[in-house]
Amino acid sequence: MGALQLSQWQFGITTVYHFLFVPITLGTVWLVAGFQTAWVRTGKVEYLQLTKFFGKLFLINFAMGVVTGIVQEFQFGMNWSEYSRFVGDVFGAPLAMEGLLAFFLESTFLGLWIFGWDRLPKKLHLATIWAAAAGTALSAYFILAANSFMQHPVGYEIDPETGRAVLNNIGEVLFQNTALIAFFHTLSASFLVSGAFVAGIAAWQITKNRQVNVFRKAAKAGAWTVLVAAVLVSISGDMDMKIMVQQQPMKVAAAEALYTTQTEAPFSILTIGTPGGESATDIITIPGLLSWLATGSTSGEVQGIDNLQQEYLQTYSQYGPDQNYIPNIPVTYWSFRLMIGLGMLAALWAIWALWALRGDRVPKGRFFSLSSAAILFFPLFGISFGWIFTEMGRQPWVVFGQQLTADANSPLLSSAEVWITMIGFTLVYAVLAIIEVGLMVKYIKAGAPEDVVHDPYEESKKDDKQLYFAY
Repeated sequence: MGALQLSQWQFGITTVYHFLFVPITLGTVWLVAGFQTAWVRTGKVEYLQLTKFFGKLFLINFAMGVVTGIVQEFQFGMNWSEYSRFVGDVFGAPLAMEGLLAFFLESTFLGLWIFGWDRLPKKLHLATIWAAAAGTALSAYFILAANSFMQHPVGYEIDPETGRAVLNNIGEVLFQNTALIAFFHTLSASFLVSGAFVAGIAAWQITKNRQVNVFRKAAKAGAWTVLVAAVLVSISGDMDMKIMVQQQPMKVAAAEALYTTQTEAPFSILTIGTPGGESATDIITIPGLLSWLATGSTSGEVQGIDNLQQEYLQTYSQYGPDQNYIPNIPVTYWSFRLMIGLGMLAALWAIWALWALRGDRVPKGRFFSLSSAAILFFPLFGISFGWIFTEMGRQPWVVFGQQLTADANSPLLSSAEVWITMIGFTLVYAVLAIIEVGLMVKYIKAGAPEDVVHDPYEESKKDDKQLYFAY
């Protein structure tokens, strides 16, 4: 493989690895804030135990997300310098806002939450975790606004002298419908992941007969979060699909392996095609469903891959008559279905868990225990497949309609240099994975802390502790 293909693999691997921690962090912080709020309002020590327990797991994932996310910034300059040169003025603006505003907001208030347990007034300390949660959401929004510019570039003009994209409307970049819907969809999917994370761990503890009265509350809260989030994911996904068919119709056609333009286009549950995706044979289909997803009508017209290829050859004739505008069909087709299927499995498990936990019942059995552990990964992998679909479905564009991925690579980069960094990242990430898994398993097995002070704020008054910084 050449430097371009290796750079694509490297960015894909590091991004997917980094994103494993993002949705857990993004949603779990709100659940932790909810547990702490319940404790402040009711005074029940079980909610304080859950706050401490899941707060520790959240912090581990937050730290891992920060460490692995730094690598992404370096790759823009190292591997994708032509991309950075072309749209750096536009793409960099929301990323700068994320770093200077959102990240400092979440990290500052998270620090106050960590070290202010017995030093800040109870309600003020509670406010810090809510502020940190708002910071994580704001951080996600800025990053998604930057990514949405790659999907649907707006708010810029091309400088005729330099050939670079110049920002001329930051409001368009930040608040275009692509960014708004992407945020709605990603945030609701993150709650799906975090709900399964909390419910799965809590249910597993219950099957081991560990602190049942404590973890029952978490299991039910997590399961209800999954169900509500599943509804929101479905609504936002439908909205996203209808925007996508207007902005990136090739991605919609690739998601269904639809080669010819059709009205009443079906949605296939199973398709068998050639390894390269040049053709497809539907095995199980739902008539008219793709048309409804794309247009809101079962008789709506959906453009096909072959038709769009010919249209793009005329629209983007400057790239030559042999340019292939068709993304990898097997990857887009199956990642789209795995995204939906794994999310639906999580919702079905949540319904089962709520039924098994009704009243004072304590579900037991090896299957419930194993499924509780497995459900942690289903929506997490589902949201990862969703991002693979989003990015792979945009190919061969790095900025849709403006820059091909093949033109975005660093021109002087060699294959050997990419191999060296890729191997280095792999080794570092392997070590981080061992640390992450080791810490998570250790603290999950330890369970919720038994020695928590019923009201640490009242206890702190006896010692007259103060919050201070030393350097």
